[in-house]
Amino acid sequence: MLNVGIDIGGTKIAGGVVGTDGSIVERLRVPTPTDTGALADAVADMVRELASRHDVHAVGVAAAGFIDRTRSIMLHAPNIDWNNVPLRAQFEQRIGRPVTLENDANAAGWGEYRFGAGRGSVDMVMVTLGTGVGGAVITDGSLLIGANGSAAELGHLRFVRGGRPCGCGQNGCLEQYASGRALQRELSDIADAGGIGERLAAHRAPDGVVHGADLAMLLAEEDAGALEAVRRVATALGEACGAFQAVLDPELYVIGGGVADLGEVLLEPTRLAYETSLPGFGERPTARFVTASLGNDAGLVGVADLAGLRSA
Repeated sequence: MLNVGIDIGGTKIAGGVVGTDGSIVERLRVPTPTDTGALADAVADMVRELASRHDVHAVGVAAAGFIDRTRSIMLHAPNIDWNNVPLRAQFEQRIGRPVTLENDANAAGWGEYRFGAGRGSVDMVMVTLGTGVGGAVITDGSLLIGANGSAAELGHLRFVRGGRPCGCGQNGCLEQYASGRALQRELSDIADAGGIGERLAAHRAPDGVVHGADLAMLLAEEDAGALEAVRRVATALGEACGAFQAVLDPELYVIGGGVADLGEVLLEPTRLAYETSLPGFGERPTARFVTASLGNDAGLVGVADLAGLRSA
C-alpha cells in the first residue's frame, strides 16, 4: 500500500509517495505559495500528479501549527494565514482521498520512531533543534496528542523564569537557549568577549553569523570558543531532558534538526547535563541519546505512515 506524504514548509512544499516500509518511491517539491487558496491548490495538484503514476491510498499533510484533537482543524499556524480553518475537510474536498493532518514536528518524530533512529523503541522523545525547538513524544507506542491536540511543544517549556523573550509571547522558553538561533547567539557573545572567542570573531561572516562549514572546522580543531558555545546549548538541552525524564520517562531521546549535525560534539555534553539534572541519578535507569537519521524526509515519511494507519 502506498500513501502520499506532504510536508508544508515556510518556503517549500515537499511531497512524496511512501511505501509501508518508509521508502520514498517518488518525490516532488514546489515553492510554498503565500496565498492560502493557492497553497491548497498546490498540495492538491502535487497529490494528483503523484497519484497519476502510483496507486495511492491515503494522504498525510504535515504543517507547523496547533491542530485540534480530532486532527481536523488548524487552530493556528505561525507561518501561514490559517486560524480555525477546517483544513482536513478542505484538502479532502480538493484531493478526493482520505487526508490526515498532523503537526510537522509530530510527523517527523513519528517518522524517526517508525523507520529511523527510534526504530525498535516503545517510549521515545524527539527534540528537533532548528531555528526553534520542536518536539514529539511517543509513549507506549502511541503519538502523544493531548486533550486539545497541542501536546509536545517542548521548545516552549519555561526554562528560565523571566528569561529571553520568545516568539510565542512568553519569556525564557527552551528554544531561546537550545536552538540554532541560540547557538548563534552564544557564538556571537563569545566572539564579542575576546579571549577564547578571537577565532570565532575572525570567522564571522559579514551578516554576523558563523556559518556551518566554519563552525565545523573550528570544532574539528577543538577551538575553545566554538566548543564553549556548543557546550552552553547542549547544557540547556540536557537539563531540559532531565526534566522531561521526570514526567515522560522515555527510553530514548532522538535529537534532530540542523544543530544535531554536530553529532557527538553536541551529544556528549548533553548527556552529562541530563545526568546531573536527573532526579535520582545513579539509582534509576537512564535514557539513550542518538541523532536523527531521516534528515529532512522525516516529516514526509512520518505523515504518510500516519495517513495509512489512520485510514486503515
